[in-house]
Amino acid sequence: MPAASILIKPASANCNMDCRYCFYKCLSSNRAEYSKGFMTDETLEQLVKGAIDYADGFLTFAFQGGEPTLCGIEFYRKVLALQKKYNTKQLEIENTIQTNGLLIDEQWAKFLSENHFLAGLSLDGPRKIHDRYRVGYDGGGTFFDVMHAAELFDRYRVDYNILCVVTEESAKHAAAIYHFFRKHKMTFLQFIPCMDEGERSRRVHNGGNPASGYISPTVTAWSYGKFLCELFDLWYEDFNHGAQVDIRMFSNLAQLAAGYPAEECGMNGCCSCYFVTEGNGDVYPCDFYCSDEWRLGTVADSFDELVQCGRAKRFVETSLQKDARCQDCAYFSFCRGGCRRWRKQAGIKKPGRNRLCEAYRMLFEHAGERIRILGKIISERYGKGVSE
Repeated sequence: MPAASILIKPASANCNMDCRYCFYKCLSSNRAEYSKGFMTDETLEQLVKGAIDYADGFLTFAFQGGEPTLCGIEFYRKVLALQKKYNTKQLEIENTIQTNGLLIDEQWAKFLSENHFLAGLSLDGPRKIHDRYRVGYDGGGTFFDVMHAAELFDRYRVDYNILCVVTEESAKHAAAIYHFFRKHKMTFLQFIPCMDEGERSRRVHNGGNPASGYISPTVTAWSYGKFLCELFDLWYEDFNHGAQVDIRMFSNLAQLAAGYPAEECGMNGCCSCYFVTEGNGDVYPCDFYCSDEWRLGTVADSFDELVQCGRAKRFVETSLQKDARCQDCAYFSFCRGGCRRWRKQAGIKKPGRNRLCEAYRMLFEHAGERIRILGKIISERYGKGVSE
């Protein structure tokens, strides 16, 4: 049995924000049921017991959404009690939660700190950038609410990182975004490119003003590549001056250069079928594939059975297919074809060339030698890894 990570959506697609680029709203809109409902006590108990039975050594419960704080603190007190009840194997258990911050108050911050939850806070940068797409159902911006959550996390010493979505517009402002996070001492950063889901059901207002026309938040490969190059230069300069800023993608690239596998699954070039559990207990192989087509079963089934089912095996096997051009690419050891989500082509079932290929090539041509230097530093410090 392996170490395991279970991603849980206890509030399903339900959310108290109306982010104009939300991939999960788009995905859920194309299921037979948009919302799978809020997780019941019975389903939660089946999930916790099953996950502990399956895992060996280390187990992560990662709560996401939708917005997982909608379930309330008492739900998470039950999570902790059930973990204590069933953890007879003495697993090392980690709890994480990804939140938009709107419901975070002193009680929440104190709870997360005292119970050692690692929090992820969704924040896209300065107010003008953040409020362009991360809005409430009234269309108003959420920047000040999110910043208040960050202040509470700092006050109560909650361990947290920042998740920032990169859109076509925000990609033009890499320096402003990076310096904003540095100014506020937010030094654990993850940048996610905003991608067109292919079946996105609605167009997006330009800044919420219909008179200004429409613009898609989807970032182009060229814009994302320019963003990554500028961001890397800023980060690498800080690194050389001893500043401790962790950008997940760059840290993972350094690990790959040192011969270690990336901890971010999309950077290893193939899927591993981690488990995503929806509010009603339905289980899927990946956050980006919580669709009717890829439903594996429910928490009433054992995770051992789920990972061995034909659909799970097909999910992993499909991800191994690469575009023929990838094999001869000088940067394949860094890219490995990328996440299968971004290799999907409309009307074609098997993955093709990564839609962000140009972006990655731009970054590796610009910073490849420096990435290799970082890999050498890791090798000298920790020993040479064995690439997958």
